[in-house]
Amino acid sequence: MDERIDILDEHGKPTGKSCLKSEAHQKGLLHPTVHVWLYTIDGRILIQQRGKNKATHPLLWDVSVAGHVSAGENVVAAAIREVREEIGLTINETDLKSLGTFKAVHKISEDFIDAELHHIYLCQLKSPLDQLVKQKNEVENLALLPLFKFAEETWGLASVGKYVPHGPTYYKTIIQEIKKRV
Repeated sequence: MDERIDILDEHGKPTGKSCLKSEAHQKGLLHPTVHVWLYTIDGRILIQQRGKNKATHPLLWDVSVAGHVSAGENVVAAAIREVREEIGLTINETDLKSLGTFKAVHKISEDFIDAELHHIYLCQLKSPLDQLVKQKNEVENLALLPLFKFAEETWGLASVGKYVPHGPTYYKTIIQEIKKRV
């Protein structure tokens, strides 16, 4: 969906301008997104296989839930909305634990530069995997992986072709923060 999104300056501050997501990607304009990592108290992490028709990284495994923040939308509201849309789970603000932001710029092609400021959250998953409802076209599959296996596959980038390339620093941060909570 080509929604309107707010544009940020190089420091992650709002510029007061917005445009269509497609224009932001074409011009490489920095914009806000949300990443919500869901984990279970027994040390498993929910990962999502991206839809086969996604413009970026189709069929690769990724963050539990991710999405763009719509123009004028509050970041926490966007996180709650994305969780509901992508996996059919209702959460509230107190369920989300902020880990801060992570700036990522990926040149996908000559006319597609994905410049995003990810607002990262952790959220404990209390529902069984079979009760989650995948959003068609966005989510191909969901899996609960033991945290140690996820760490093994992402820290050393042993499975480069399996996961979205967020980089070892990003993945280490997520894993370390979840370890503190289980």
